[in-house]
Amino acid sequence: MCCFLKKFAAVLAAAAFAAVGLSDRFAHMPVQRDEIGTRGLFTVSVRPCDKDIKPLADKPAGDRGHIFFSSIPVTAAESRLVKRPMLIPCGEAFGIKMITEGVLVVDLQQTMGKCAAKDCGIEKGDVILRAGGEKIGCSDDLDRMINKHAKDGCRITYRREGKENTVTLYPDLIGGEYRAGMWVRDSSAGIGTMTFYEQSTGCFGGLGHPICDADIKTPLPLSKGRTGEIRLNKPVRSTKGSPGWLTGDFVSSSGTGIIYKNCDSGVFGTLYSPPKSQNQPIPLGYSSEIEEGDAEIYTSITNEGAKKYKVRISNISSGKKGEKDFDIQVTDPALISSAGGILQGMSGSPVIQNGKLVGAVTHVLVDDPTCGYGIFAEKMYNELSDLPKTAENAA
Repeated sequence: MCCFLKKFAAVLAAAAFAAVGLSDRFAHMPVQRDEIGTRGLFTVSVRPCDKDIKPLADKPAGDRGHIFFSSIPVTAAESRLVKRPMLIPCGEAFGIKMITEGVLVVDLQQTMGKCAAKDCGIEKGDVILRAGGEKIGCSDDLDRMINKHAKDGCRITYRREGKENTVTLYPDLIGGEYRAGMWVRDSSAGIGTMTFYEQSTGCFGGLGHPICDADIKTPLPLSKGRTGEIRLNKPVRSTKGSPGWLTGDFVSSSGTGIIYKNCDSGVFGTLYSPPKSQNQPIPLGYSSEIEEGDAEIYTSITNEGAKKYKVRISNISSGKKGEKDFDIQVTDPALISSAGGILQGMSGSPVIQNGKLVGAVTHVLVDDPTCGYGIFAEKMYNELSDLPKTAENAA
């Protein structure tokens, strides 16, 4: 996550996709190469800090939030009791590898005053689905098709705001090479925190916010994704004005599960086997049950596994759609001492209150990294409804 901060930014999504030896794949000639390197980070969102946010120590026990009422179905004719889900709260760091649907245009650039992509109407944020009549699965496919159809023009189909459009791109011949004048991304990888696992279905939820492109800050269109085991390294500690982040390496190239969904509420999928967490299942806490006051988070900053830390919840949402459902402040001296508060990479750390899983950490405040935002666990759980029930059956 791009914490090479723009100084005006005051809120960062707390997912660090950092220091895992990553690289993007980009086409060579018409699509100009871009490398994110070994500290490539998923930037999910950078927002100005709310001016009324103050340290929570001088407020009554409990603070910050958003309420989405529980989805127990009730009709005029009858009311039906719905069994409360039982979920294992995780809090363990996990690796994420994503391949985009098509390729995402992350930038346009002129070469010698020419930009073929811009001239034909392509914009940053467009998702290129087909070129020359063929489906595009990676940047190499796009490179090959643009070169193949360079002389007569290459028909490009892209999606923008849910609608598909088709244009003809005429690449510029510069220095003996064809140039399309656009940078694209077809994959990304990094570190997040798993929020919960449901034993009865094999499904999991994590992060609490979408994985977005680091350059244009829009959610990556998911074609396929895998989870992987991560070995954490020493974290970069948070300080005022500079949130830190988790760092780590993928343990192996084999995956531990499948990611089916990358959406506003996080990433969701199924695992091949239960997570290593020794935590027992606890009830899902509905958004109407969360209270201002003391709570705990489970999170991992070392390879010793997830540990409990004390936090305080405040400003619970009244149900309006927005970036946060509640505010959260780390009050545990141990986490403040070791990490400085919330780290990027802790996105998805489960929030436990009154014995129920009520939410997950999503963002960290730049000016005070002991504070951040959270999402309702109920909102995340609702995303499981259309997932395959086990990774093994889905594979």
